[in-house]
Amino acid sequence: MTQTDLPIGQDVPSCDIQPPHHEPQIGRYVTLRAVIPAVDGPNLYPGVQGSQDADDQWVYMPYGPWQSEADFTAFLEGMVGSQDPQFWAVIHNGAAVGVVSQLNIVPSMRRLELGHIWYLQAVQQTKVNTETIYLLLKDAFERLNYRRVEWKCDHLNARSRAAALRLGFQFEGIFRQHIVYKDRNRDTAWFSMLDSEWPRIKANMERWLYGTEEGLSLRALNAAA
Repeated sequence: MTQTDLPIGQDVPSCDIQPPHHEPQIGRYVTLRAVIPAVDGPNLYPGVQGSQDADDQWVYMPYGPWQSEADFTAFLEGMVGSQDPQFWAVIHNGAAVGVVSQLNIVPSMRRLELGHIWYLQAVQQTKVNTETIYLLLKDAFERLNYRRVEWKCDHLNARSRAAALRLGFQFEGIFRQHIVYKDRNRDTAWFSMLDSEWPRIKANMERWLYGTEEGLSLRALNAAA
């Protein structure tokens, strides 16, 4: 223990720190597994572009849309074997409907970020994303023993910012001129969730995902606390 009269942060007990893994994570609505380009590419490609709504989801991403299915499959192949980001295919009703990742993984500091999150239009605003994030948060806090999970996005990305708040992340501020992507400036909005906050958010998520109450708002449940 440090001996000083100056104010210092609270002690953090040591614990078993685990790296992320690629064992399938199974929920009621989704299963998360490693990306398999030859399988997932044909399922995903028809829905990732070709309409304004589909194209719009790539506006705030550093990649997409693609000129051909071969280009898209090559993009997925780049995910295979990557450990940071570590990508997951989101499987719903037996087929891939999106991709998520863990990134900026710092085991020694017990923190990571969730990002590279995108889904087919057909499953947006369903329980797919909520359960996907629930599984990743549960893994981070309960298996990996991490203390902090981050969520970052372009500060102009209203949908991602709203999703972060709905899922229980806390807004921390804006990093100005943080990133350049697609030859554009990105001021980055930062959000976080701490291990001390997870039990409350977990209960709210499980109530919304698996309960029988109608008309529940997950954002309202998390905001109330």
